[in-house]
Amino acid sequence: QVQLVESGGDLVQPGGSLRLSCVGSGSSLSIYTMGWYRQAPGKQRELVTSITTGGNTNSIDSVKGRFTISRDNAKNTVYLQMNSLKPEDTAVYYCNAKLYNLNYWGQGTQVTVSS
Repeated sequence: QVQLVESGGDLVQPGGSLRLSCVGSGSSLSIYTMGWYRQAPGKQRELVTSITTGGNTNSIDSVKGRFTISRDNAKNTVYLQMNSLKPEDTAVYYCNAKLYNLNYWGQGTQVTVSS
């Protein structure tokens, strides 16, 4: 069983930056493929970016060059560095840990991009 706790969400102006953190407990996150998802009001939850156990990353086109996912296995933490934020990035951001048929979620953290 894995517990995930996200933090770092905030209200930020367009063009600003935020770093989200996802801390795991109950198990080492190093064995999981980790992902950041987001869900905007009235929209389906979408995968934003992910990182494999080997460090390979994948991102949706709309965040490429702006968002970076990373993992620190020593701290059992996954990060999402978000730069050049846009109003359309406004959403609740969720951390996800996946291994075969195991799938764990955090409670989410709100990111609001507005002037």
